[in-house]
Amino acid sequence: MLACRGVRGATTVQADDRDEILLATRQLLALMIRQNGIDTADLASAYFTVTKDLSAEFPALAARQLGWLEVPLLCGYEITVEKSLPRCIRVLLHWNTEKSQSEIQHFYLHDAVKLRPDLSELPPVDFDELEQWIQSQLSSTP
Repeated sequence: MLACRGVRGATTVQADDRDEILLATRQLLALMIRQNGIDTADLASAYFTVTKDLSAEFPALAARQLGWLEVPLLCGYEITVEKSLPRCIRVLLHWNTEKSQSEIQHFYLHDAVKLRPDLSELPPVDFDELEQWIQSQLSSTP
């Protein structure tokens, strides 16, 4: 049975820097789609939020850089709560899938593991290998 499921992820950056925001977001998205087997044609939409200390770039641009040209994207600010995690990028993908909620993997990278330590026990990510995978996907996209 096909259902629309949410796939969550978050990452952090060291500075409010355009390239750093795009790189971290691209890597997070690539990990989410790769590990869950997501075909971007099955994405209903993606919602990105950033903390108020990030304004150098829209994180949704990273999705466009990955070729997500037909996926509706939206960016917003995360609410400000005292002692919340700084320089954080969050994403919620709405994915049409036959997988059950328990089969979906959510990803929290870098300092964002503090948000959901229960979901962050993953093997270490080889970011160099992940970048190679991203590039291979981009070169195979028509």
